[in-house]
Amino acid sequence: MIDLHTHSLFSDGELIPSELVRRAVMHGYRAIAITDHADFTNVEHILKNIRKAKYLEEVMDIKVLTGVEITHVPPAKIEKMARLSKELGAEIIVVHGETSVEPVAEGTNNAAVEIPEIDILAHPGFITVEEAEKAAENNVYLEITARNGHNRTNGHVARIAFEAGAKCVVDTDTHSPGNLITRDTALKVAMGAGLTLKQAEEILNNSQNIVDEKYQ
Repeated sequence: MIDLHTHSLFSDGELIPSELVRRAVMHGYRAIAITDHADFTNVEHILKNIRKAKYLEEVMDIKVLTGVEITHVPPAKIEKMARLSKELGAEIIVVHGETSVEPVAEGTNNAAVEIPEIDILAHPGFITVEEAEKAAENNVYLEITARNGHNRTNGHVARIAFEAGAKCVVDTDTHSPGNLITRDTALKVAMGAGLTLKQAEEILNNSQNIVDEKYQ
């Protein structure tokens, strides 16, 4: 299992990074990105602390990526925020997409998929074909999520992504210990979005491709 969207207590998660990573190892994770909620007020604090979790790679068989989830930042400021995050050392940049269960500003999806520095558009809700086509062009991955609430539109996201030729990943958006899943469960999440087993396996492989790129 590779999970590129999780949270620690440096935002609204329940676990310190060491426990989050340890529990991920017990679920069979090979890589995890800690992507706490960030905006211009806290991004330095998050990245300074999360990068310290890389010490765990020395003693556990798992890769630990430093990241952020750009959250509720006005669309016009997302590009600047993404570039700042990259400059500060973020290896994975996720944008909190226009989920159907939160008041995310209209235009967030469109702004995110136009920015090559963005790795993943999380739980993008009722994303349009045009936005998915931009995601494909700029190599921004669309998330199929295991998180309750956000996963209401997984079927729509998967259908639009395949129609537009955009790549997807499966992530958990973990906030608490019970949110972590196994690879088998991740396959079921993807298949629950209407994908075949072969398509689901391809999506899980996309996460490995992202990790390989970061560790070149």
